[in-house]
Parts: sequence; structure tokens; C-alpha cells
Amino acid sequence: MAEALLFTAARIGTFDGQRPLTNASGFFFERDRRQYLVTSRHVLIDEPSGHFPDRVEIELHVDAVDLTRTVGFSVPLYRNGKSLMRVATDSGGEIDVAVIELDRAALPPSRVLHAFTPAHLQAQSANVELGTPLSILGFPLGFHDTLHHLPVARQAAMASSFGIRFQGQGYFLTDARTHRGTSGAPVLMRGPAPRHDAAALPWRLLGIHSARVDMADRDKAQDDALALNCAWYADVLMILTDH
Repeated sequence: MAEALLFTAARIGTFDGQRPLTNASGFFFERDRRQYLVTSRHVLIDEPSGHFPDRVEIELHVDAVDLTRTVGFSVPLYRNGKSLMRVATDSGGEIDVAVIELDRAALPPSRVLHAFTPAHLQAQSANVELGTPLSILGFPLGFHDTLHHLPVARQAAMASSFGIRFQGQGYFLTDARTHRGTSGAPVLMRGPAPRHDAAALPWRLLGIHSARVDMADRDKAQDDALALNCAWYADVLMILTDH
């Protein structure tokens, strides 16, 4: 049996009807017995690029022993012309995080799925030092274990002061090599579970990976890319899942 953490992540495919559009990463979050799929807002809707999918598909394991057994699960983004996505803004503008509530009754009864909860959220007031080792769990360029349908983890480090909104935005920076397809991945720190009901996942959820950060005026002939990324603070999930 693979470790529980690997079943928190979801490979997301976006679709316009039957037409495939993009691939991305996401993860599961549970609050008050409600189940949510979390990813980046721009994965689900991106006005500048004209990206407007009407549904996403995720892959779910249905056998805890035989990890080759999975099913595809389609999640609509609109119903009767109304958006099912939850997004938010703050003083800095739009937050690049979105959640969709999953219909638990429609999920496969035999699903093998683990979800983060509010108990896993790392408070912005916590002391997370610069250089702290982090993991970003996702599907870079759609790459994953195609036999067992499992994500891969990238090593990262805290690259800005945790708890301070970098340049006034609701995110912090990580130092990691990332690729397209990682958008929406959870940014995690190994740590003791704060409550017994979170013991199966001894990780702290710090953020949601959004995009690489670079200098607009960088001399591409002389200077390498910064290899820095922005991750939105995960405590926004308490706003997005509030009923």
C-alpha cells in the first residue's frame, strides 16, 4: 500500500465538452463532511488566454491493493448557466485558487482517497524559517506513474518570509524546479499532525502552487530563469469552503 499522501493529489484534465484542453494538478480538501477539489483558478477559467472549460476530469483509485485500477470522474463547472466554482479576491485582487464541491454520493463507493482538513492548515503566524524544506506534489507536464496512477513530488524550499504577503499579494515564494501542469498542486511541509484525526497525513498544508515567477526585463541570453514560484496561502480555503 502506498503512503496516504499520494492519494491526496488529483491529476486534472480540463475539457470543453468532449474536447480536451489542458492538464493540471489539484488535491482534495474536506471540511464539515463536505469534499472539495482544489486547484488554481487559472486552470478552470483564464480570461486573458480565452481558456473556458466546462468540466474537468480526475482519476480516482478504486482498489487499495491493486493501484492499477482507476476510474475517471467528471466534474461539471457549470449548472444551468451558473458557475459551480468558488473563487475569492482580497485587497491585492484575484486569488489564483478555486474549489469545486464534489458530489459525494456520485463518487465511486470503493474510492481510495485522502483529503487534507482544516487541521492540516499552517497558520501564517507560525514560524516557518527561510530555507525550510517543502514538497510540491503534482503532475508536471502531466508526468506521473502511468501504471499505478500516482503523482510525483518536487523538492522545494521556502524562499520568502512565510506570513508576509510577497509584494502585497496573498502568496509566498518557493524555490523549486517546476513545469506547466503543476498549477494547483499542494505545497507541503513535513510536520506532526496537530490532531489525532489528521495522523494519517503527518504534513502541514502551507499553500497552493500557482506559477513560476521571473523578471520581465531578464536578459535571456545572459541570465538564467529565477526558478522561483508563487504559492497562495492555503488558509484561503477556509473562506472558499465556508457555508
